[in-house]
Amino acid sequence: MELSVQIERWPLASAFTISRGSKTEAVVVTVELSDGPHYGRGECVPYARYGETPELVVAAIEALRPALRRGLDRDTLQAAMPAGAARNALDCAFWDLAAKHANRRVYELACLATPKPLVTAYTISLAAPDAMAQAAAQAAGRPLLKVKLSGEGDGERIAAVRRAAPKAELIVDANEGWSAENLAQNLRACAVAGVTLIEQPLPEGRDDALLHIRRPIPVCADESVHDRASLEALAGKYDAINVKLDKSGGLTEALALAADAERRGFSIMVGCMVATSLAMAPAVLVAERASVVDLDGPLLLAKDREEGLRYEGSLIYPSEAALWG
Repeated sequence: MELSVQIERWPLASAFTISRGSKTEAVVVTVELSDGPHYGRGECVPYARYGETPELVVAAIEALRPALRRGLDRDTLQAAMPAGAARNALDCAFWDLAAKHANRRVYELACLATPKPLVTAYTISLAAPDAMAQAAAQAAGRPLLKVKLSGEGDGERIAAVRRAAPKAELIVDANEGWSAENLAQNLRACAVAGVTLIEQPLPEGRDDALLHIRRPIPVCADESVHDRASLEALAGKYDAINVKLDKSGGLTEALALAADAERRGFSIMVGCMVATSLAMAPAVLVAERASVVDLDGPLLLAKDREEGLRYEGSLIYPSEAALWG
């Protein structure tokens, strides 16, 4: 098995801001595996929140080059690397390679139903209330908006977005930006605005306040959940989990995580980092079982890959084989 890995930079259409900062480009790592006549591709987004950098991810992938030549496969990969971006890129490349080798689609190999078009959320970046209202007004025709919040002033932000997009369903992502002290106040503001889901209001490891407060809106774990080992600690705090392939370490674990979470009574959301369609394509297969889909990463880019996913408004279509799987 031969390996190629590289860092790519994709400019954004406009600055993307969350509670932890802003960025103007998506920095991704792409992997290609080849067995000679066939090749498979995968893409990941290193996430500084978890101590990942593009260079560290490339180094972790390169370190497996000898093992790949000795026969490392998708099954043994799961134990050879921890969950995270590096394993995600390799895992998805293995799936793509297997599909090309078998001349079948990945969903068939994974015994999944034929994927259908899905409605994805569209993200409103964190800013002052007036700026967020302007962005929401421009996207008001979309059925589902995801609103980035951060803590101080969030009541004004979500109210402004609701006025600007009165018919859209709203979900909120605080990216760990709230505290135990403002949790109840912000929950009330979101309830008044008709928000239907709140992602990760409190920092990972400091979310016990969710055990002791009435939650008028379902709360979804994001930074607090990575793979199946994370689920036990979420009971009583969260109503849903956000499955992201860059956290779970690939499609293999993401499918297992979603199934295990459903057995435990959690609803499923499928999310993404800001990346190209190559990163979204495997996530679409997990999203088929989700109640909330947030795979708008390519819509935030100035330009996507040539063979990228087809978006019609907020409708996202499964990938063609030319892209992945």
